[in-house]
Parts: sequence; C-alpha cells; structure tokens
Amino acid sequence: MIKHLRIDNRLIHGQVAVVWQKYIDAKAIIVCNDKVAADPIQKMALPLAARGSKVLVLSIADMLAYEKEHPDESLFVIAKFPQDALDILRSGVKVESVNVGNAAPIQGTKYVMLTKSTAATKEDAEIYREIAGLNGGRLTTQILPSMEKLDVLSLLDKAGL
Repeated sequence: MIKHLRIDNRLIHGQVAVVWQKYIDAKAIIVCNDKVAADPIQKMALPLAARGSKVLVLSIADMLAYEKEHPDESLFVIAKFPQDALDILRSGVKVESVNVGNAAPIQGTKYVMLTKSTAATKEDAEIYREIAGLNGGRLTTQILPSMEKLDVLSLLDKAGL
C-alpha cells in the first residue's frame, strides 16, 4: 500500500531521506519515473542518497506491479512530475496521502511560483486539479511534516492558473 505519494522533482534529498521517511515510517522508498528508471546512473546514485533505507527506482508500470505483488508493504512513492503521480492515481491503486513537495521551475516553461519551492505551469495546474479529484478533492503542498499544509487548489486559483 502506498502510504504517501510525494511529487518532488528533486527526488531523494535530505528532507525526503531523513525527515519524510521517518515521519511516514514506510518500509521502502520508490522513485517512480520512466526516464529515471531507464537511467543506470540515477538507479545507482539515488539509493545512496537515502542513507540506508530500502530504495527502488522503477518505471510507473513496474511500481504498480511491485505494489500489487507486495500489498502489505508500506511504501513511500516519490513521483518526479505531476503527470507521474496522476498516472499512479489513475491506475486505481490505494494511496493514503498525496503531497506536492518541491516542484522546481523547469527552464523554458511558462511557470508561476505558487510558493517559494513550488512552480506550476498551466498544464501542471490541470494535472493537479485532476489529482485532487482522484484524491477526494484534496491536494496539499508541504515541505516538511512539521510545516503547515497549504491547499494547492487555492494556490492555483490565487495564481490565476
């Protein structure tokens, strides 16, 4: 079962490896993005950043198969982009919570900063709204568990997205 699905284009970093992993108490971190999963250097390097936690770097299809084969294992899934998270949710897999972490601006896109660490394009906004719809109408952004959860839909509206 996916205990927590985090959208974070930085993937595994200190906040994720130390704070979120401890807070969620999942048995494995799964980095989920098709291109990252096909990159042998990232597949080797990302587990090193997790400081001893079990880390899998999988395509979306492989993550869904892994979750199905291990239904009792609590998982912390990190999706690189909003579309990755949407694809996971569209599959119908059970996800306890969804959070937008760091969404750094992508050079060459027409983005708006929603918070100091969350950028979104018009296309991202459409995806975030669909994610919220598949998640009981909720989608929050939160850098650390100790910080306030902010409503992504409200931030999108405020930004004119």
